[in-house]
Amino acid sequence: MPATTSATGAQLAGRGGIRREVVAALALTTTVSYGVLYYAFSALLEPMRTDLRISTTTATGALTTASLVSALLSIPIGRQLDRRGGHGLMTTGSILAAGAVLAWSQVHSPVELYGVFVAIGVASAMVLYPPAFAVIVAVTAPERRTSALLGITLVAGFASSIFIPLAGQLIQAYGWRHALVILGVVIAVITVPLHAVALRRTQPPEPIHHEQREPPGRVLRDRGFWLLAVAFVLHSSALAVIGVHLVTYLTRLGHSPTTAATLTGLLGLLSVTGRVTVTILRRWLPITAITAAIITLQGVALGLLPTAGRSVPGAAACLIAFGLGFGVASIAKPAILLDRYGDHGYATIAGILGTPITIAAATAPLAAAALATALGYTPLILTAAAACIFAGIALALCTGPASRGTPSRDR
Repeated sequence: MPATTSATGAQLAGRGGIRREVVAALALTTTVSYGVLYYAFSALLEPMRTDLRISTTTATGALTTASLVSALLSIPIGRQLDRRGGHGLMTTGSILAAGAVLAWSQVHSPVELYGVFVAIGVASAMVLYPPAFAVIVAVTAPERRTSALLGITLVAGFASSIFIPLAGQLIQAYGWRHALVILGVVIAVITVPLHAVALRRTQPPEPIHHEQREPPGRVLRDRGFWLLAVAFVLHSSALAVIGVHLVTYLTRLGHSPTTAATLTGLLGLLSVTGRVTVTILRRWLPITAITAAIITLQGVALGLLPTAGRSVPGAAACLIAFGLGFGVASIAKPAILLDRYGDHGYATIAGILGTPITIAAATAPLAAAALATALGYTPLILTAAAACIFAGIALALCTGPASRGTPSRDR
């Protein structure tokens, strides 16, 4: 492991290698940002769609647009994070997020809705996990990064549990437009000051080793990077498909809508368990191998769902096994990238990898709907299962060192 070379790094070493106020601030801001910018949409969808007199497809297309915009900005924002850090960028992003949510409350046409969601996509690229992780990488000693990343993902893992019911209560009490005004104020009051104050002096340290100065694009010369891309694109596509279509499929298997929703709720709860499991196992096993095994287990569990899932215990067993990997990618991706390529240019490398992953997650549910219409839901579930298994195989194949020109930095 290379020695710390910057003044910032020396200060961190003297404080135990971690800035706890940064971790705490980002845990809170990512929870609020995901809750308002992403998860609240499900509660807002129907009243908004009815008021605007648009179809469900048109309304959900706005969220897809935001995801695609965020994906397209992954690389340029990653470069900015590598050069200047997250202080100014995340503060600006939180201001934009608050303004976009307030503007959302005032839309009256599909054009206005999509314009607002372009802004939400820009803001999302500036305030969610990728920039938060880049800040952690910049200010945390290598041996403490996994703990810091886990802390953020554990807290933010409850975003859906908090903000979906909160949005529902606000809509019931005040209507969807006033609910958005309140959520806009929440994101402004919490995230703007925390980003502005807690993220000061979080610029990445300057590398002094020659190999650290190689451009982030060096990863494109590594066969393992393409295997990582294939693995996480397949996995994110499968998760997106299951997230959208699982309740419907469980009802097709004979479960009541309430039972189907309850069983699906296991995924969110178990995603936290899976992240903790990965962090514990990493003490003894390589992170890539652990992730490959868990994702393969997800594929097997999904493959058994069409037969075992007709009973409540059988469906629960399949979804418990599948749910353990539901949140693994969020902590595994940064850990794998850091192990394989080191921390120089981390945010740009993460952006290069994140672009196709985000695009796949945004578009997969639409393709899945077409597949389900043409062939039925069981072939769709089996296709998602196969995607997870192939993703696990691809990850298993890239457990070796990076190709020449992309030196591995084992942590």
